Amino acid sequence: MVENLITLALLILLQAVLGFDNLLYISLESKRAPEDKQKWVRQVGIGLAIFLRIALLFILVNLIEKFQSVLFHFPDGMKDFVEGHFNGHSLIVLAGGIFIIYTAMKEIWHMMSLQEHNALEDKKTASTGSVLFMIIIMNLVFSFDSILSAIALTDVFWVMAAAIVVSGILMIALAEVVSNFLKKNRMYEVLGLFVLFVVGIMLVTEGGHLAHLKLFGNEIIPMSKTTFYFILFIMVVVDIVQGRYQKKLIMEKNREETLKKGA
Repeated sequence: MVENLITLALLILLQAVLGFDNLLYISLESKRAPEDKQKWVRQVGIGLAIFLRIALLFILVNLIEKFQSVLFHFPDGMKDFVEGHFNGHSLIVLAGGIFIIYTAMKEIWHMMSLQEHNALEDKKTASTGSVLFMIIIMNLVFSFDSILSAIALTDVFWVMAAAIVVSGILMIALAEVVSNFLKKNRMYEVLGLFVLFVVGIMLVTEGGHLAHLKLFGNEIIPMSKTTFYFILFIMVVVDIVQGRYQKKLIMEKNREETLKKGA
């Protein structure tokens, strides 16, 4: 029992570390829903995803070999250009990464186009169901690695299931914190979207690695979590420095205008 409890604590910590990018996606995706429904969408989406994660855990425990078996590969005649052997795991991770990159770029484009942004705002009310659906689906995509890591640490089902439930409850609480922070500091929305873009790249490289994908003879190397957090740190620092420098320029401009008026 003591060993199981220690494993449970490690799994909860692992879920928390691996779940940061998922948390960011949920916070940004929920903004597409009507404002009075955003909290409900986050809570219900994560709550339903907890049960689906447990179902996914049960499936993976019993059918892990099926997900790791090669489903298809590129013809031998294409080896000079592209080579890969795709299984269920790699396809899910690749699809999730591509979708996240698309979502991040679409939202960045909307921010740059006022008319398109306003059109998106008008469609928010009708997007509640789709937002909830995407939160659940992407939650499952993000949970794949954490579940596989849990299976590698223990074979006790209740320990893995308990870690999923506890981490899900923590995610519901933290999602509110992250969402409220982004709502009060809207200037960080752009930073969040570019972080989400990097998350998509990380998933694509991981999926490519799982599929042993090679482009023109060069193997795809997965982006590590260490690299991801380092990039995140640099992006935050650059954003802070840029913000303070912009404020300094505005103050200097106001000072110059005041001196001109005084003269």
